[in-house]
Amino acid sequence: MQIAPLPATQPTTQPTTFPAQSSAPTQSLPAPPLILLMGPTASGKTALALALAQRFPVDLISVDSALVFRDMNIGTAKPDAATLQAFPHRLVDIISPEEAYSAARFVTDARAMIADIGARGRIPLLVGGTMLYFRALAGGLAELPAADPAVRAELDAEAAARGWPALHAELARLDPATAARLAPNDSQRIQRALEICRLSGTSMSALLAAEADASAGGPAGVASPCLSLGLLPSQRSVLAERINARFAAMLDDGLEDELDSLRERYRLDAKLPSMRCVGYRQVWEAQEGLFPRHELLARGCAATRQLAKRQLTWMNNTLRPETFDCLAADLTARVSERVAHFLDTAIAAPRP
Repeated sequence: MQIAPLPATQPTTQPTTFPAQSSAPTQSLPAPPLILLMGPTASGKTALALALAQRFPVDLISVDSALVFRDMNIGTAKPDAATLQAFPHRLVDIISPEEAYSAARFVTDARAMIADIGARGRIPLLVGGTMLYFRALAGGLAELPAADPAVRAELDAEAAARGWPALHAELARLDPATAARLAPNDSQRIQRALEICRLSGTSMSALLAAEADASAGGPAGVASPCLSLGLLPSQRSVLAERINARFAAMLDDGLEDELDSLRERYRLDAKLPSMRCVGYRQVWEAQEGLFPRHELLARGCAATRQLAKRQLTWMNNTLRPETFDCLAADLTARVSERVAHFLDTAIAAPRP
């Protein structure tokens, strides 16, 4: 496919590098150029990715910790069957809601997909909003302690007695950097951060910083050109309105019935990663009578806005992609122009 060049004025951002793929069948081939497209929920990532797939020789890889689950369609804003047939997304619908999926497994799976796509002469386009996955793929995973059921049970008991805000306060003393980016009731992340402190004697932020320092010189092996694109709203209030409207539409489309069906079909509980997904968690709690049904819309919207805030923090402070206004009328044209220039440059450059 011939890619049209950009006008004379070009962005100054240089393509970053990416770890080499380890798949044996493709070791003799140069690693393909990569495009990463990230953004907060409701920023239009999927629509933009589909538009790019219509113009460029790209294959899509999902970077979303919720889309991996089968039969969870409404609350994950999963593309419909017709869209997935026309534009296949890898790493969608790959596990049961009863299972767990980790960043480490994502890295393994994504690298295999990248190698396969490159071997077919196509360009991998990784799109999603799970920022930890992007970070793990680009920078590697820190050597964090594995989950310990005994420690988690101990923390659950403490939370039941004292409340998660009290444990958040404890985390603030042990790991101020991590506590600063977590809400006082973010039980899943507070538990993990305290678990790491108790198992390792070191804070999670310190371990992550050490890993970042160790990889600062760049990954070993063959490098691949990588264009990292981020969608940011010029007005966060408009993104919040989008989020509110989308969650309301999910309820109208039958999110509560979908969860009823999931609970009938699978053996689920509130602690499973699938049921901790934003939206499903709030519906579960309403169904269990933890708050009145009439509060569901407001709680779901608030939780989703908090998710978007965390995603934006990750993008701005850690991943730092080349950003575009997701509210701009010419978003697709501007991003397409940037991608065309990147691919022209990456494909023309000498490869090892």
